[in-house]
Amino acid sequence: MAENGDGLGTVPEHERILQEIESTDTACVGPTLRSVYDDQPNAHKKFMEKLDACIRNHDKEIEKMCNFHHQGFVDAITELLKVRTDAEKLKVQVTDTNRRFQDAGKEVIVQTEDIIRCRVQQRNITTVVEKLQLCLPVLEMYSKLKEQMSAKRYYSALKTMEQLENVYFPRVSQYRFCQLMIENLPKLREDIKEISMSDLKDFLESIRKHSDKIGETAMKQAQQQKTFNVVLQKQNNVNFVKNVYVNDRIPEERNEVELKREFEEEDENEEEGDEETFENYYRKQRKKQARLVLQPQSNMGYGFPVNRLFDLLFEIRDQYNETLLKKWAGVFRDIFEEDNYSPIPIVNEEEYKVVISKFPFQDPDLEKQSFPKKFPMSQSVPHIYIQVKEFIYASLKFSESLHRSSTEIDDMLRKSTNLLLTRTLSSCLLNLIRKPHIGLTELVQIIINTTHLEQACKYLEDFITNITNISQETVHTARLYGLSTFKDARHAAEGEIYTKLNQKIDEFVQLADYDWTMSEPDGRASGYLMDLINFLRSIFQVFTHLPGKVAQTACMSACQHLSTSLMQMLLDSELKQISMGAVQQFNLDVIQCELFASSEPVPGFQGDTLQLAFIDLRQLLDLFMVWDWSTYLADYGQPASKYLRVNPNTALILLEKMKDTSKKNNIFAQFRKNDRDKQKLIETVVKQLRSLVNGMSQHT
Repeated sequence: MAENGDGLGTVPEHERILQEIESTDTACVGPTLRSVYDDQPNAHKKFMEKLDACIRNHDKEIEKMCNFHHQGFVDAITELLKVRTDAEKLKVQVTDTNRRFQDAGKEVIVQTEDIIRCRVQQRNITTVVEKLQLCLPVLEMYSKLKEQMSAKRYYSALKTMEQLENVYFPRVSQYRFCQLMIENLPKLREDIKEISMSDLKDFLESIRKHSDKIGETAMKQAQQQKTFNVVLQKQNNVNFVKNVYVNDRIPEERNEVELKREFEEEDENEEEGDEETFENYYRKQRKKQARLVLQPQSNMGYGFPVNRLFDLLFEIRDQYNETLLKKWAGVFRDIFEEDNYSPIPIVNEEEYKVVISKFPFQDPDLEKQSFPKKFPMSQSVPHIYIQVKEFIYASLKFSESLHRSSTEIDDMLRKSTNLLLTRTLSSCLLNLIRKPHIGLTELVQIIINTTHLEQACKYLEDFITNITNISQETVHTARLYGLSTFKDARHAAEGEIYTKLNQKIDEFVQLADYDWTMSEPDGRASGYLMDLINFLRSIFQVFTHLPGKVAQTACMSACQHLSTSLMQMLLDSELKQISMGAVQQFNLDVIQCELFASSEPVPGFQGDTLQLAFIDLRQLLDLFMVWDWSTYLADYGQPASKYLRVNPNTALILLEKMKDTSKKNNIFAQFRKNDRDKQKLIETVVKQLRSLVNGMSQHT
């Protein structure tokens, strides 16, 4: 019993040990197994029996588990075998797809390479265009230099060389052609110098040929008065007379006067060379000529009257002024050629002060604006103003040598300045306005420029007053004729604006392509007319800077010209037939013209004044659209007639064109009563209109 009791006590212990072996780490199994041998002598055998029983239980559980999942394992294997076949098919498809992608990719690669090559070419072309745009001004200036050399305009050629060296060549100095041009400029300068020297020698030669006449005149005057030395002392400021007749003294002051005159004549021919070399050569030659021509004989006494010399000086002064006028005509032409005819942009206070220092401009509104801003005039305005002042200085230099009174000098300066404004500058402006390349925008800017130049005339008068100290309030003080000069130029520019605007309208109208036999209208205005209206809107926005009356006149002139052109299109003798559909389409275009006129493209028109430009077309089209011939014929000649502006001859021409169309389209419709009635109505109206026209001609 005791033994059975011990056996029963060990069973739970063995179960605990088995649970511990199953649940613990293998590293801790040793102490657990040792406890089996330490308890009882037969405990080992019992434990082994218990362990075998546990193993069998586990084997049974494993067998159950395997039996339970065996079918699923078999199904999985079967599925894998099926998937294997699909996988092989998929592999074949993937391989084929990859091959096709590779083949297609080759074409993409080729096209991509072509695109890359095209992009590179495009970038290269863009670079070339940019470089050419940088080089073209240089080439144009150099071509201009060659033309000036060919035309013997050496002064302008030297100015062009200076611009090339200082402005244009530095931009393209890295190019070989630029280096060749730079190397060629000294040779061109030397050529100009040689040519100018040759002309100077020819001039001196001509002076030498006429020296006998000069000597003869001098001798005749010397014989008329014996007190010449006394007169010389009283009139010691008359340098020309003093240097001509004082014993063997060289006429230095006379040479200076002559030098100025001769150099101005050289400027007339636009020639300039090495100034110092030419001046020294000229002085040397003139001294030699003076010694040969003006040296008196030993048996002569001095002290003769010099009134004729003063007359000669005044004649020289007039010739000198003519020379200056010719020179400044070239200066003005160059200024106009270089102008871009756009308002002067300024970005800071320094640039603003520079422009103000050159031209007297006052505008409080412009001063209040923030930078950047623009002056209303273009670059030519301050340049013209400066050159007029330079002309006054040049004219003053000669007048001062005559030793006349301040009043006479003031009168001389004002008269010569008036000649510059009324003849030279006015002629240059008129020639500029008539040039074919001057467009509407440039003409608008020219009108603005002349307005500011006209306003600046009062400052030129103040400038002359400050030089001569002669008040403008003096009775005999002449005024500058800037008002008439620039007013004439503005009128010419306005006329050119009207002409060019009408020419532009004609260009658009020539694009008209009506189907005169259409049965139905398109439902929208013609494309050429919409383009024309958009053009007029944009150009009239530019006209906002013009005086109000000029812009209004241009707008009214354009609308009237457009109306006349459209009317002439309807009455064109080459147009034989017009359908009602074409009339309706034409009416859509006229409606757009009327809408444009009513939109007030230029402010200042009262009521529907601008729309009246299309009143003749409107009444004519309304008559044909409504077919209201009974009203027209009944009210014809009445002041309150609805179709007062419709001329019978015009209506007759258009109706006959529509009658021909009706006959052509109704060859087989003559048996329908409505068509027969309509044809009879047209023929009746045509007869009545002809009688009206014949009556008018007989009355006339």
